[in-house]
Amino acid sequence: MADALTYTGSDFYCDVAIPDPGALDVVHEDPSVLAFHHTRPFWEVHIVVVPTRHIASLTTAGPEDEADLRALLSVVQQIARDVEQEHGAAAVLTNLGAYQDSKHLHVHVHSGARC
Repeated sequence: MADALTYTGSDFYCDVAIPDPGALDVVHEDPSVLAFHHTRPFWEVHIVVVPTRHIASLTTAGPEDEADLRALLSVVQQIARDVEQEHGAAAVLTNLGAYQDSKHLHVHVHSGARC
């Protein structure tokens, strides 16, 4: 497995995270969705939620992705609820285009100060 801290490819989730979730600090895992603490966090609390099936981004998702998107959003909602209850606040964010380093749909749930 590639080292999560030195990975330089274009799809960290398909290449590293999904094939070997045991190397991550997993928050949630089921056949459709993986959520884990970010390997290079930007905030004090920083969890990434991804569909296990490759979807390039929110703007490329189509009708065929509906079940995966519903599963993803359900997990995002639960994790955001948990973070908000524990830390008093939570933000939910996804990046697109040039802002999206890994070309696989992923949602950040975060709270606290920037690291």
